[in-house]
Formats: sequence, C-alpha cells, structure tokens
Amino acid sequence: VIDIPLPTERLASSALQALQVDQELSALVCRTLTLVAPTSGANDKTVLRTEYKATTNRMLRVAVNGFMESLSVVLSIMEELDVDVLDT
Repeated sequence: VIDIPLPTERLASSALQALQVDQELSALVCRTLTLVAPTSGANDKTVLRTEYKATTNRMLRVAVNGFMESLSVVLSIMEELDVDVLDT
C-alpha cells in the first residue's frame, strides 16, 4: 500500500483520474487506486491510496517503479500548472 497525501480532494481526484488510465502490463500484478481520508474523522478524501498485489517481488518492484515515474510526471504537471498547488 502506497499513500500519497495531496493538498485538496480535487487534486487527489485529478491524480487518480490521470493514473488509473494506465493499466498494469502484466496479469501477474494487480493495482487498485482509491481516494481515502487522511484520518478516520476527516471528510475530505485527500490521500491517493495505491494497493498492489503481485505474484513475485520482482514483478512488484517493476510495477511500483513504473507507477512512481508516472506519479512524478503527474505531480510535476500539477506543481507547474495548477493554481491551487501554487497557492499552497
């Protein structure tokens, strides 16, 4: 499980939509993307949660590395182009 906290629910939702387009290339890896609240009492779902299941450690490592590269691109674009991120 990888949790990525983002400043707002809108940004978390945008990241989710951008990342869920790319499906895993191997049937040996299963990825689930969801939005969750940072704490049990919070209403806003500002944390992007990524859950991985893989048949081998190697497949998990390859999948997570690819995901992190994609996440880096999405976050860089948000940082450069999104008004809310600039204000934060």
